[in-house]
Amino acid sequence: MKNIEVGTYRVDSEINLVNLDTREDLDSSDKKLGRALKNIRIELGEFQDTMYAHGKYSVLICLQGTDTAGKDSLIREVFKDFNARGVVVHSFKVPTELELKHDYIWRHYIALPAKGKFGVFNRTHYENVLVTRVHPEYIMNEHIPGIHNVSDIDQSFWDKRFEQINNFERHIAENGTIIFKFFLHLSKEEQRQRLLRRLALRKKNWKFSPADLKERLIWDKYQKCYEEAINNTSKPHAPWFVVPSDNKKAARVIVAAILLEELKKYKDIREPELDDKIKANLEEYKKQLENE
Repeated sequence: MKNIEVGTYRVDSEINLVNLDTREDLDSSDKKLGRALKNIRIELGEFQDTMYAHGKYSVLICLQGTDTAGKDSLIREVFKDFNARGVVVHSFKVPTELELKHDYIWRHYIALPAKGKFGVFNRTHYENVLVTRVHPEYIMNEHIPGIHNVSDIDQSFWDKRFEQINNFERHIAENGTIIFKFFLHLSKEEQRQRLLRRLALRKKNWKFSPADLKERLIWDKYQKCYEEAINNTSKPHAPWFVVPSDNKKAARVIVAAILLEELKKYKDIREPELDDKIKANLEEYKKQLENE
């Protein structure tokens, strides 16, 4: 299988999505990709166990992508070998009445993973500079001071949001949250094929919405919004990774491999040492149990 170079996918300089591949097969068969993913996710599960015992870090994984990009299946397959209590997934939908009474980051902040755990955001705080940018009328539901109508939402408004998001991510990173942000880069043609499969397979019908077809009409606008959001918010403490996603199995391996390679760099994450007094009496404790 082709070696996965993290730097190939990490956004370290300005990108243009049109110039980036949407398909990567890793020179491997589906069977080999499945074996590779299994091996990586076992190691990730073991890392989470160690991270829990260490108790000083959490991991936040942000997944963004168009409809049908494969976010749900990626979550299912990559985290399959985790302790069920070690990973928490949040899928953010349209804000509720309560959420709209707070600032737009509030609902994401309260969902952050506790120390020792992985948190996965299926769609994220970036919806607030993506969907709302394509449909700025949604901003009016937030009742923001100074924003009286859509014409008040200009470029400076979005620049301020990028700044706020960067500040939010810097704050949580400085307090022990390791951040990964993945954009699942899907081609328009592959999305069309996946939508057709949803319509053809009865067990997949429930996933289809006519709204998906309306959003396809403004595909290019979405791509530009994704591009600008990524370029403005990929930072060393919270990097974006653009993952070719026309091949779902390869995309899962790429995401898992990036997570494992980057997390292994945290050499301070290890199981805590036993208290000296307990360590000195291990044989005595063992004898007590054996003599019961």
